[in-house]
Amino acid sequence: MKFSVCVMANIDEIGFFNHAENLGYHAVWVTDSQMLFSDCYAVMALALQQTKTLRVGTGTAITGTRIPPVQVAAAATLNRLAPGRVHVGIGTGNTAMRSMGFKAMRIKDYEAYLKVLSALLRGEVVDYEFGGVVKPVKMLMHEDKYMNLQPKIPLYVSGFGPRAMGLAGAYGDGLVFAIPPRGVAVPQAMAHVRQGAASVGRDLGETFLNCALANVVLLDPGERADSDRVVQMIGPNVMASFYYFYDEVHEKGVDPPDFLAHRWEQYCELVAQTPQAHQHFRTHEYHYTYLHPGEAELIDEALIRATCLVGTADELVAQIRELESQGLQELMFATGVDEKWQFAERFAREVMIHF
Repeated sequence: MKFSVCVMANIDEIGFFNHAENLGYHAVWVTDSQMLFSDCYAVMALALQQTKTLRVGTGTAITGTRIPPVQVAAAATLNRLAPGRVHVGIGTGNTAMRSMGFKAMRIKDYEAYLKVLSALLRGEVVDYEFGGVVKPVKMLMHEDKYMNLQPKIPLYVSGFGPRAMGLAGAYGDGLVFAIPPRGVAVPQAMAHVRQGAASVGRDLGETFLNCALANVVLLDPGERADSDRVVQMIGPNVMASFYYFYDEVHEKGVDPPDFLAHRWEQYCELVAQTPQAHQHFRTHEYHYTYLHPGEAELIDEALIRATCLVGTADELVAQIRELESQGLQELMFATGVDEKWQFAERFAREVMIHF
């Protein structure tokens, strides 16, 4: 099992990448959300220049804010700085788009985007539509200077539903997804990947990668899952579920998921304190970083256990071994709080050491 961290892009915390490398983490994934955080590619460039073995990549780069050639140019530039240590995670951009009041990319457009992106990363010529005009495009002058497409830059496709997971199989080198309690079991996710690969006549072989994005709570012996310490550290991650489903519920007229239902009305009352035209600021601005006033009171043990891997070190080791037996290759935990330095160290010392 490989272990990684997903951080919010912060140009003032480049030292965290050295910290993760020294602790033995496989990779640090960097968020792309232009209204909230530092530019992810600028952060990664600095991080790659001062690390030696750590893999660094987008977690995830957003389709709606950068066209495929721009994504490839950025990644290939990083691959020239640190050949073989760069990956691209790509997603439709819930927070990046929602924080501007817009919807994430539709699945049909996502597929078209991935078809172009994957071909350009391979150095191929591909038809690309821009402004209603279709032209063949390819990356130029990458063999001698400016950019490197070799060693190959792995493309992880973010997929949280069956169709998106299928697109990972059709166009990606890997899948980044969510595992239970909120996500999909590893065998089920990989079945969708294989189905997608089969739909385009693709043989995945033995090289296809997978990585689970998770929230992780490492408890002290006898500690409650909703202790003040835990809520402070993991609360912003838990609230991200409210932020996501608030848009889903109001746009589609559906009910909130069961695990949020007992706190849903209280959360909606908090959001209603912000003028409606600016509510998309309110629901996304503290993504994975802070809690708004009143939000800590919403977080209880049931919510934490419904959205996180929770346990003492021994219990987490057992849970992760089970995931490994199901075929999970990489576990990545997301964090944007100040406590991430200490948590990364403790997780490495008490959990990672057993793998």
